[in-house]
Amino acid sequence: MFFYCIFITLGISNCRLISYGIKQGIGQIRIVKNARPIDEIMQDTSFSEDLKQKLLLVEEIKQFAIDSLGLNPSKNYNTLYDQKGEPILWVVGACPPYKLEAYKWKFPIVGSLPYKGYFKKEDAIKEAKKLEEGGFDSRVGTASAWSTLGFFKDPILSEMLNQSEGQIARLVIHELTHSTLYVKGDAQFNENLATFVGDEGAKYFLKYKYGENSQQYSDYLGELNDVEKFSSHILNGAKQLDSLYLTFSSTMTENDKKEAKYDLIQTIVNKLDTITFHIPQKFSKLQNPQSLPNNAFFVGYITYHKDQGKIWDDFRLKFKSDFRKYLEYLKNNYESV
Repeated sequence: MFFYCIFITLGISNCRLISYGIKQGIGQIRIVKNARPIDEIMQDTSFSEDLKQKLLLVEEIKQFAIDSLGLNPSKNYNTLYDQKGEPILWVVGACPPYKLEAYKWKFPIVGSLPYKGYFKKEDAIKEAKKLEEGGFDSRVGTASAWSTLGFFKDPILSEMLNQSEGQIARLVIHELTHSTLYVKGDAQFNENLATFVGDEGAKYFLKYKYGENSQQYSDYLGELNDVEKFSSHILNGAKQLDSLYLTFSSTMTENDKKEAKYDLIQTIVNKLDTITFHIPQKFSKLQNPQSLPNNAFFVGYITYHKDQGKIWDDFRLKFKSDFRKYLEYLKNNYESV
């Protein structure tokens, strides 16, 4: 899942938002302060050669994204923060129980967002429980990276590097897209755009660096094909849920609604077994009968994946698959924060 943290509190009149903003600011500053410059790490013999090669790869990806894709120059990813193998940001999402419409939090500068991040897991769980007490479905997930949209110099997070070359490229380009263009209050546009540019941009990079016949390129195509199959299935499931909720009448009991909802969700999850994946175990967690996904999970997929088909058509038909022309058009026609 791809998120950024908000720390700007100027102009906020809500005391809870001020408190939240201060906490997030402290958390972000701690990460930036404890991140080490890449140049320093490259000279340090205590770091492995494998790590150093991954850091050089990130720099290559970043430069390729700027030179070949047309993303804006950035001072991000010049430092490394050691997560010590642990997640450092938890993200809360929420949704009404019988409607696929994201709950949104209001922030200055960036507008309304369908997610809220916390540097402390207990704070995220507390927010999720509060939403559940208010009648919402909620979900807490971890973020593998995020963009501060230029408010900070974002470091490389150590866990970002524990992935394949393709997934590293996908993630880095996704976040650099946010720092190039981020439209106020339109998370679905922003996340779908970053998802598309990250997914496709990584293909361009791998083909450029390793070649079309390389193992790295082939592996990434398999991984991306899995994501596309999974996303298509989940988005189709979201449509089924939407149709189901429209049949609910005011005379239905809460238990009947809940039973119909989770019977359908169980069916959607079970049908994952009918899909042939390149890496089947990647989606196995979703099939735990003790923790079925709820509406918040499906809305999250809508936020990041629903508009991929439209974006792809525009990119291919209107811009002839030319990233520089496509992104230049977007930058000229959409106001970024």
